[in-house]
Amino acid sequence: MNIFRYWSALIILAWTQTAIAEDLLTVYQQALQSDPQLNSAEAKIEIGAAQKGQAFGQMLPQVSAGGNWSKNNTTVVGSSNSQGSKRRYPGTRYNISLSQTLIDFSKFWEWRRTAKVEDQYAAEAVEAHNLLIFNVVERYFNELQTEDQLNFVKTEKQSVQKQLEQIQKQYAKQLLKVTDVYAVEARLDQISADEILAESQRVTARESLRELTGVSPSELYQLRAQVDYQEIQGDVQQWIEMAQSQNSALTARQRAIEAAEDNVTVQKSKYLPVVDLQLTYYDTDIGYQSAQTNHQQTSVAAINVNVPLFSGGTTTHQMFEAQHSLQISKNDNEAATRAIIKETSDAFLSANADVRHIKAAQKALESAGKSREAMERGYHYGVVTISDVLKEQQNEFLAKRDFAQAKYSYIKNRVRFLRAVGSLAEENLQEVNSWLEAKGK
Repeated sequence: MNIFRYWSALIILAWTQTAIAEDLLTVYQQALQSDPQLNSAEAKIEIGAAQKGQAFGQMLPQVSAGGNWSKNNTTVVGSSNSQGSKRRYPGTRYNISLSQTLIDFSKFWEWRRTAKVEDQYAAEAVEAHNLLIFNVVERYFNELQTEDQLNFVKTEKQSVQKQLEQIQKQYAKQLLKVTDVYAVEARLDQISADEILAESQRVTARESLRELTGVSPSELYQLRAQVDYQEIQGDVQQWIEMAQSQNSALTARQRAIEAAEDNVTVQKSKYLPVVDLQLTYYDTDIGYQSAQTNHQQTSVAAINVNVPLFSGGTTTHQMFEAQHSLQISKNDNEAATRAIIKETSDAFLSANADVRHIKAAQKALESAGKSREAMERGYHYGVVTISDVLKEQQNEFLAKRDFAQAKYSYIKNRVRFLRAVGSLAEENLQEVNSWLEAKGK
């Protein structure tokens, strides 16, 4: 029984540490559950709701109650002809008070301000979710891109190693010059250096993906060979206008401006009178002087008017602070708007350029393959040198790499564009995920 438990625990532990993130949606679900920035953004929504509740509570009736019990000792000092006396008696005192604000503009505008802050936090949470989707796509395909690059380098290395073996055999038979051997060895050394760099880049991309999900993927789905890469339709200026109205980051900035404007009004309202209604009931049973008890019940109803006259300049400087904070919010919004305009335009143009790049790279790859085959035949008949063959082989692998990178670039730029215009959703993630397939299919 103990052996069974041991092996069960060992299997569970191994499965936990080597959990496989197979496709894009799996990686997204892992990131969704563990992303600290998204969790913090959602917590800020709750903070905003709590702040709004506090501000609204200040406008509701405020009720308080208190009580007091005491033991009282009274000593009456006698004259020269009489002896003094002492009295001991308990005392009680109770009170209950209700206060209701009638006129206080600062409380009302503070409630309005916290409502705008809550909306700001909600928009920031949407942006955090969009950022998470974008990061999942970017890091997922960065991992695939570096993996492809490493595979290309390894494939080319194997090809050159075979060529080196053949050439060394031919050189041993004195059929080739030593310069041919040196040329292939030099190319092999360069490929080995490229392999080290490619391995380093893949490790970096892998760690970046693990940072996002908390899980090290053992194998990812690969991009299908047949994917219809479509250009983004429409006019870039129309997309920019859409981004300015729908981008969640800009929405958050706008709500921040509105909250800052309400804060200025809050500070200005502190110059105005405050009127509140107060209802109080007292019940006092404490002896006083010669009386054994003095039981009193008092009810008070009052309207209090408080007119601020001078606070040492505090209110004025608070208003100045609020006005400058408003200006900062406007400046931040202007900077964010310019950045979104640039991001939308750049992602739109880049995605469409990637579509054309994919088609051109595919044709270039086909041409590079034909050129490499021609050079190999020419070398076989002694028309060209081994250096010419190596150069064409290198060009073919570069064309393969360029073709793969163009496809990955399109996907990342397309998602970046959707995020910029404020229309990125999980449906887009599902669409990209449909472009993937398990390796070996």
